Parts: sequence; structure tokens; C-alpha cells
Amino acid sequence: MHELSITQNIVAIVAEHAHGLKVQRVLLEIGQLSAIMPDAIRFCFDICSQGTVLEGAKLEISEIAGLGKCCQCGSEIPLTQPFGQCQCGSQQINLIAGQELKIKEIEIEEICV
Repeated sequence: MHELSITQNIVAIVAEHAHGLKVQRVLLEIGQLSAIMPDAIRFCFDICSQGTVLEGAKLEISEIAGLGKCCQCGSEIPLTQPFGQCQCGSQQINLIAGQELKIKEIEIEEICV
């Protein structure tokens, strides 16, 4: 399950950017063609965040649909797998969305001084 090591890296990156402050929320973007299972990331997040500034943080995941662009006619087509065929008949499709894994937002506890 590669999601465990991916989640460990996400927690480490967010913790580094939080500079010791408590993280309230993390928003990830995960492409539907990325071979990363959002439910597995959710499961691993609670485990990996224990004892860190992310412990108790809310994890939100936005799933990005697969999208390709035909090299022949330039049409954009929805994809449910990393290959496909355009209505023009071409199978030369460039993936333009759906393989993402991004830490999109981090919400950190405010400090009142």
C-alpha cells in the first residue's frame, strides 16, 4: 500500500510548512487517474498525524476528474483511464488532468498576541 508512504510525506511537508503551529485543516487534490486511493489516504492520515502538529486536523480531499486533449483535433475529452479514443478516431491523447497529487491548502491555528 503506497498510500502509507505518500501520507507520511504529506504529513512531513505540511508539518514543515506549519513551523510548529497547530494545523487545523489540509486540502488535497488527488487525480482520479493517479492510482492513489483517497479512502486509503484518509485512513493513513489519522495514523501518520498522531503526535504531530497535524493531529486532529481535518483532511479534505478534492478528486480531480481525468481529462485528455486530442493531438489530432484538439478536442478535450473526459477520461476514466489514462488512455482513450477521441470522437475523431485518434488515440493520441495527452493527459491534461487527473494525475495530480497536490497539497492545495493548509489552515493553521491563528495566534493572538
